[in-house]
Amino acid sequence: MKTVNDLDFSKGNGLLPVIAQDYATGDVLMLAYMNKLAWDKTLETGKVHYWSRSREKLWLKGETSGHVQLLKEAFVDCDLDTILVKVEQLGGAACHTGFRSCFYQKVKGDQLVKEGEPVFDPAEIYKK
Repeated sequence: MKTVNDLDFSKGNGLLPVIAQDYATGDVLMLAYMNKLAWDKTLETGKVHYWSRSREKLWLKGETSGHVQLLKEAFVDCDLDTILVKVEQLGGAACHTGFRSCFYQKVKGDQLVKEGEPVFDPAEIYKK
């Protein structure tokens, strides 16, 4: 029987893709990456951690905004190299742009059309 320690982090230069899905609605919220440290911290704390490729550091989702993801369930694919986390998204939004989901741009012909409205103003949250 496989265990949580059997994930194949050797693929993808130590990073595995992670799909975050809303536990209650099934909405896909985001795609990010985890290394072994992020995986272990997520399982240990029940709060989803990722590896920030841009900052090259461990990242607790919501550490700045307060929009933390509480882990409800985790699934691993058949090759042990992709993770699905089902989460309770605190604060109503997963995307740093203020939208509930990072997938708020719908393809219509050759255009990207925003669907829905932001839940929060990123300028207020991130003060950048």
